[in-house]
Amino acid sequence: MPAIERQNMGGLIPEPVSREIFQGVVEQSAVLRAGRKLPNMTAKTQAINVLDMLPLAYWVDGDTGFKRTSSQAWDKKKLYAEELAVIIPIPEAVLADTNYDIWGEVRPRIVEAMGRRVDEAILFGTGKPSTWRDDILTTATAAGTVVTETGDLFADIMGPGGLIAKVEDNGYLPTRILSAISMRSKLRGLTDQVGHPLFLHGLQGPAQYDLDGIHLDFPMNGAWDAEEALMIAGDFSQLVYSIRQDVTYKVLTEATIVDPATREVVYSLAQQDMVALRAVMRLGWEIPNPVSAYRSTLDAYSPFAVYVPASE
Repeated sequence: MPAIERQNMGGLIPEPVSREIFQGVVEQSAVLRAGRKLPNMTAKTQAINVLDMLPLAYWVDGDTGFKRTSSQAWDKKKLYAEELAVIIPIPEAVLADTNYDIWGEVRPRIVEAMGRRVDEAILFGTGKPSTWRDDILTTATAAGTVVTETGDLFADIMGPGGLIAKVEDNGYLPTRILSAISMRSKLRGLTDQVGHPLFLHGLQGPAQYDLDGIHLDFPMNGAWDAEEALMIAGDFSQLVYSIRQDVTYKVLTEATIVDPATREVVYSLAQQDMVALRAVMRLGWEIPNPVSAYRSTLDAYSPFAVYVPASE
């Protein structure tokens, strides 16, 4: 019995779609959109050099005083490429309908699903691979850069010891704030001491909101957990990621798809007259957190601060 081969699929999944999906994942993921992309990985693991010790300069005692020596050192941190994948089963009867834009329906769902999983893992540790470093919330908690909600929103965010100050006190300038959508109504009433609104947006083009000159982003891909955090501020140039494998796809025609948890058969493609599109990408991320002139140790510092809801 002949099978549905790639050449029989016509223009259903053209090659440029793979790159388009990858770009869509980056755009859909608030974390990847804000972070810094490194060159693509060439293996499953990749080491990045992190400045571990800065050179020191010394005053010379008199005209003939001895000049002292100093050194500079680097340490390594590793990125681990882990796989993110999804399988979309499709009945052959649907493919037979030439007027049906199947990729127009499937592509947004792949983008949405991958972007959501990336953000959940990096921000809150939800479902993260075991090889990946601690998520941003856990990292900030360990570094003491967590601010708990009080009745004073201005002090919580803008004041000394507030969300923005926590990042600055660790030697970083915040470049972006990610926020739960529920915070928009609260921020609209936030004013300075003379009554000027602090939550502003540009007058040209799409609304671009900022707070104290810092761009605000409200992730809408379903990854944000408002019970865990209300806002995350930080220097997102310190969050780096690298791609081991761009989004690739494969048409499955004779496969049996099982539930990963129960191992029970969900679809038998050949028996049920179905095909499936499998999309896969691999990436890793890290927070290098190097020493700087502002601080001389890598321990207990975080370029991110988290604003968490008050416990009931």
